[in-house]
Amino acid sequence: MLLKKITLNNIRSYKSQEIDFVGGSTLLSGDIGSGKTSVLLGIEFALFGLQPGQRGSSLLRNGEESGGVIIEFEVDGKLIVVERTLKKGKTVSQDFCAITIDEERKETSVTELKNKVLELLNYPKEFSKKQNLLYKFTVYTPQEEMKQIILQDSETRLNTLRHVFGIDKYKKILENVSLLGSKLREEKRRKEGMTANLEQDKLQLAGKEDELKTKYSDLSLIESDFFLKIEQRKKSQEEKDLIAKKIDEKRELEKEIEKSKIMDSTKKETLFINEKKLKELEIQIKELETLKFDEVEILNLEKGIQLNKKEKIELDEKNLQITTQIHSLTNKNQDDEEIKKRISHIEVCPTCLQDVDSTYKANVVNKVDSNISKNVNSIKELTLEKRKISEEILKINENISVKERKIQELNILKIKYQGVEDKKKQLNEIEKNNFLIKRDSEMLEKQIEMLKANVFELSKYDNIFEEKRKLLEESLREEKMAEIKVAELKREIEVFSMQIDELKKRLEETEKIKESLKYISELEDWVSQKFSPVISHIEKNVMIKLKVEFSRVFSEWFSMLVSENFNISLKDDFTPLIEQQDYEIDYAYLSGGERTAIALAYRLALNQVINSLLSKIKTRDLVILDEPTDGFSEQQLDKMRDVFHELDIAQLIIVSHEQKIEGFVENVIKFRKENGISLKE
Repeated sequence: MLLKKITLNNIRSYKSQEIDFVGGSTLLSGDIGSGKTSVLLGIEFALFGLQPGQRGSSLLRNGEESGGVIIEFEVDGKLIVVERTLKKGKTVSQDFCAITIDEERKETSVTELKNKVLELLNYPKEFSKKQNLLYKFTVYTPQEEMKQIILQDSETRLNTLRHVFGIDKYKKILENVSLLGSKLREEKRRKEGMTANLEQDKLQLAGKEDELKTKYSDLSLIESDFFLKIEQRKKSQEEKDLIAKKIDEKRELEKEIEKSKIMDSTKKETLFINEKKLKELEIQIKELETLKFDEVEILNLEKGIQLNKKEKIELDEKNLQITTQIHSLTNKNQDDEEIKKRISHIEVCPTCLQDVDSTYKANVVNKVDSNISKNVNSIKELTLEKRKISEEILKINENISVKERKIQELNILKIKYQGVEDKKKQLNEIEKNNFLIKRDSEMLEKQIEMLKANVFELSKYDNIFEEKRKLLEESLREEKMAEIKVAELKREIEVFSMQIDELKKRLEETEKIKESLKYISELEDWVSQKFSPVISHIEKNVMIKLKVEFSRVFSEWFSMLVSENFNISLKDDFTPLIEQQDYEIDYAYLSGGERTAIALAYRLALNQVINSLLSKIKTRDLVILDEPTDGFSEQQLDKMRDVFHELDIAQLIIVSHEQKIEGFVENVIKFRKENGISLKE
C-alpha cells in the first residue's frame, strides 16, 4: 500500500487542503499545533471510519456543519479513492461513503466500506469487527499511546498482543472449552436424571401389556352381548312398526270422518241458503208480475226532451247576441268618455291649427253626452231582455231533468220486468240443486256411520301399541348401555395402547439417551483431560516463540537508539525488562529520551514481528511515526538516520517538529497555522 494524496475539508484545524505523498521517506514538519497529527488522523478516518469510542466532534472543525476526507492510495497497482463525510446533527456522525477502484465508483455504507478496505489490505477477516489494532501496530501508533501500552497491566497487554498477533483464538478456544466442559457436565447430569427410571419403566411396560390382553378378552364378551341386544331391539322395533301401521290406518279413518262431517255440514248449509233464496225469488216474481210497463211513454218523453233542447239552443244564441250588443254599447260609452276628456283640454285644432272656442267644445260635449245617455238606456233594455231569456233557459233545463228522471225510472222498471223469466229459470235450477244436495247428504251420513264402525274396530290396537313402545324403549336402553360399555372398553384399550406406545417410545429415547450419555462422558473426559492441555501447551509455545523473536528484535532496535550499556529484553508478559550492570531499572526511573527509545523500539519490533507473522497484508511497505523522537538528545537524534535506513520500506512518513530530521529524509512537507487554520507551505 502506498499513499498518493489526501484532501481534508473542515477536518480539525483544516478548512480545505490537499496533500500529495510520494514514495520513500517523507517528513511532515512544522511547529507544535500546526496540524501535522491531524493529517494522520484524517488518513485513519478515511480508511476505517470512526473508531469505537471516538466522537465525530473530535474530527469536525469547530463551528462547521459538515466535513470530509478523500484519500487516494495504491494497492497491487490499483488506484483506490475513498470518500467519507461527517455531518452535524444532535451529534456528529458519518454521513456519506464511497469507494472508487480503477475509476469505478460505488456508494456504500460505513460497515461495507470498512470491510472492503480490510479486504483490499488483505487483513484477516476476524479484524472486520475489531478495532484497528493491526493497523495501529503495523502502520501508525502515536508515540504516547505506545508508552501507555507498555505501562498497562500485564493481563490487558497480553490480551491486546494476542489480538494483534491473531492468537487470541487460543484463549477463546480455552474459554470455549471451559464453557463446553461445563455444558457437557450439565448435560451429563441431566441425561443421568432422564435415564434413572429406565428399569422401572420396563417393568411398567410389561404390566400394561398383560393388562391390555385382559381387556381385549373382556371386549369380546361385551361385544357378543351388545350384538344380542341389537337383535332384540330390532325385533321390538318391527313389532311396534306393525302396530303403528294399524294406528296410522285408524288416524286416516278419523280424518275421513272429519272430512265427511265437514262436507255434510257444508251441503246442509248450502241447502239452507238455497231454501232462503227460493223464498226471496218467489216474492220478487210475484211483485214483478203486478207491475205495468208502457214503451210509448218512454218515446214521448224522449221527443219532449229533444224539443226542449232545440228551444234551449235558440234561446242561448239570442242570449249571446244580446250580451254582444251590451258589450259593444259599453265600449262606445267608454270611448265617448275619453273624447270628452280630450276635448276639454284642446285649445288648437290639430288638423287646421285654428283656435277652438268654448262654444264649439260645449256643443261637442253635449252631443257626446246625448249619445252616452241613449246607449245607457239601450243597455238597460237589453239587460232586462237577457234576464228574461235566462229565466226561460232555467225552466227548460228543469223540464229536461224531470223527463230524464222519468225515463230512467221507466228503464229500471223495464229491466225488472224483463228479469222475471230469468228469476223463474233460477228458481228451477235451485230446486234441482237442492234435490241433489239432499241425496249427497244422506250418502255422507251413511259413510260416516260406516267409518265410525271401522275406527271402533281399530281402537283395540292403542293399548297394544303402548305396550310395544315401552318394550322398544327398554330394548333401546339396554342396547345403549351395552354400546357404552363397548365404547368405554375400546377407549380404555386405545388409551392403554397409546400409553404402551408412548412408554415404548420413551424407553427407546431413554436407551438413545443412555448411549448419548456414554458419548458425552467420554467427550467430557477427552476435552478436560486431553484437548484443553494440548491447546494450553500450543498457546504457551506460540507465545514463547513470539516473545523470543519479539525480545530479540526489540533489543536490536533499542541498542541502535541508546548507546549506554543497557541490557534489555522482554518478560513472559511482554513487559520490557531493563537491566544495567545486573540491576533491573524500573521504566518510570528512565529519562524521557530513554522511555521514548523503549516505546519506539517496542513499536518497530511489533511492526517487524507482525509483518513476518502476517506476511500477506498489504501495509507491509508503509510505516507512519508520530513524534518518534520526543525527549531525544542530539546523539539519539543522529541515530534516527540509521533507524530510517534500517527500516528499508517503500513509504515512511514521519511527523516531527525537529528540524534535524529534515536532513534524514528524502521529502519534506511543511505546515503552518494562520488565524486558526492549518496550511501546507
